[in-house]
Amino acid sequence: MPVKIRLARRGRKKRPYYHVVIADARAPRDGKFIETLGSYNPMTIPATIEIDRDKAYDWLMKGAQPTDTVRALLKFKGVYYRKHLMRGVAKGAMTEDKAMELYNEWIDAKEVKIAERVEETKKKRAEFWKMVSGEIKPPKKVASTDAGEAFRETTEEATPEAEAPATEEVAAPVTEVKEEAPAPAAEEKKEEVKAEAPAPAVEEKKEEVKVEAAAPVVEAAPAVEEKKEEAPAKADDLTKIEGIGPAIAKLLAAEGIITFSDLASKQASDVKSILDNAEGNFKVHDPTTWPKQSEMAAAGKWDELKKWQDELDGGKEVTPSSEEE
Repeated sequence: MPVKIRLARRGRKKRPYYHVVIADARAPRDGKFIETLGSYNPMTIPATIEIDRDKAYDWLMKGAQPTDTVRALLKFKGVYYRKHLMRGVAKGAMTEDKAMELYNEWIDAKEVKIAERVEETKKKRAEFWKMVSGEIKPPKKVASTDAGEAFRETTEEATPEAEAPATEEVAAPVTEVKEEAPAPAAEEKKEEVKAEAPAPAVEEKKEEVKVEAAAPVVEAAPAVEEKKEEAPAKADDLTKIEGIGPAIAKLLAAEGIITFSDLASKQASDVKSILDNAEGNFKVHDPTTWPKQSEMAAAGKWDELKKWQDELDGGKEVTPSSEEE
């Protein structure tokens, strides 16, 4: 009976995962099987592979034939490496203990690499969500009913205590004015002081309140004008500079260089460092003439710029040695 090691599909639509099974080659893909060796989930990053290495090695040595995908999985898990080492043991090239020692060292190193890849994927995913939606907020905790009742009781008890000092503070200045107003003279002078003294005090307070209330309104007006003046500048088409394509234009925009003036203010060495630090094949570009071209474009000297660009070779100045080559 021909026996194969193959995958049996599981999972719902567009979310598959697979079982690695030993089955008769004549059986349907998801039909009857002899034994399960593990599972394979290609939807995760990196793919999740769980295989019983000992059982897989035993079936390989019995003559079971894996499919192409399963063969790649077994090589990834080190089953074929063990088969290779045991072939050396059969030829007398090494002992079985030495072969198993090499095999275990290979497995340990492989597991470390897989763990590092998993951690790297978690960091990239966290950075992506942080870039898209800002700081990652922890999930909200659902408050229990007991906590809600306790909160209501504390607020009800705190409200009368909070209102009491407010009335005392309001009443305090009134009593102070009445005590300071009377003079140590006759009763007629006391009445005059009571009638006349409060009036200017109230007027002064009203004037002070009016001035203080109006101050923030006057100061707020220029702030709005400043915000209107600080509108972002309109981006220029940097691809008009000889040597800059759409990909480099996006890279420069990410660094805050969106106009000809921005690029003209940069040194060629600064632009070169941006290209060198970016991911991709940007190091081969030479930005020596880009600031000068941008300066001409910002000044509106398009005819001079066009004439100079005709003499350039991919944004680089043509030297006599390069012409001879």
